[in-house]
Amino acid sequence: MFKGSIVAIVTPFKKGVFDEKAYCDLIEWHIAQGTHGIVPCGTTGEASTLDFEEHYRVIEVAVKAVNKRIPVIAGTGANSTDEAVVLTRRAKELGADGALLVTPYYNKPTQEGLFRHYKAVADAVDIPIVLYNVPGRTAVNMLPVTVARLMECPNIVALKEATGDMKQASELLRLCGDRLTLLSGDDFTTLTMLALGGRGGISVTANVAPGDCAGMCNAWERGDIAKARELHYRLEPINNAMFIETNPIPVKTALALMGRIGEEFRLPLCEMSGANKEKLKGALQGAGII
Repeated sequence: MFKGSIVAIVTPFKKGVFDEKAYCDLIEWHIAQGTHGIVPCGTTGEASTLDFEEHYRVIEVAVKAVNKRIPVIAGTGANSTDEAVVLTRRAKELGADGALLVTPYYNKPTQEGLFRHYKAVADAVDIPIVLYNVPGRTAVNMLPVTVARLMECPNIVALKEATGDMKQASELLRLCGDRLTLLSGDDFTTLTMLALGGRGGISVTANVAPGDCAGMCNAWERGDIAKARELHYRLEPINNAMFIETNPIPVKTALALMGRIGEEFRLPLCEMSGANKEKLKGALQGAGII
C-alpha cells in the first residue's frame, strides 16, 4: 500500500500563516517528479507548532491537491492517546489514505504502554496506520517485539523506523515478515533498508531532490542495483546537509534558496546560522540543485 519515496513535506508559511498556494505548488512538483506519497503534518511539517485547526487544514489541502493520485499519510501522533484518536479520526474524515503516528513523546511510556496506545488508536479508527519510531526525538525506542505484538491489529500496516540501527530493522523484518511494511525514517538508511526487505522511506531529502529519491527506489524495485547505488551516493551530501541543524530548518532554507517557499519558521525554530547556511548552499550547488 505504502512504498517508494514518500516525502515528509514541509509546511510553508507566509507572514505567519500557512501558505496554501506554495504548498499546492510543491505537491504538484512532487507528483511530476515521481514522488510516491505525501506525509503532511509530520516532523518536517512542523506539526508540533500547528494548532488543531491549522493541522486539519494542512491535511485537507494536501488531500484535495493530491486528488487520489498518490497516497496521503497524515501525521496524527500525540503524547496523549485520546488526542491521537481525535487527530486520526479527523484525518480519516478529511480523506487521508493513512495516518502516521509517532511514539508518544516526553512521557516515556513502557513497551506495554506503547502497545496499548497504538492498539487503542487502531481499534478506534479504521484507517491504515503507520507506526513511527524516532527515539532521538521522543526519548523512547519501540522494540521489535512490541511491533510484532501490534501486528494483531489488521489496520497497523507499516513502520517508519528512524533509529538508524540496521540490526533493529533486521529484527523487525525477521519477527514480522511480510505482514509489516518497513519504511526508512532516515534518508541515509533507505537503500540499506531496501536491501534488508524494506519498501522505501519517508524522506526529508525528497523535499529538495524528489526525482533522485524516487529514482533510487524505482531502480531498486526493478532490480537495477547499480543505479540505485549510484543515486544513493549522489544523494548522500544532501542527506547530510539536511541535518546540519535541526530538521526542518535546513530543508526549508534549501527550498527557499530554490525559490519554492519563503524562508519562514515558527518559534522555537528559527533561521540557520550564517556559517551553516553557506555549507548548505555549497551542498545544493554541488548537487546542481541551485
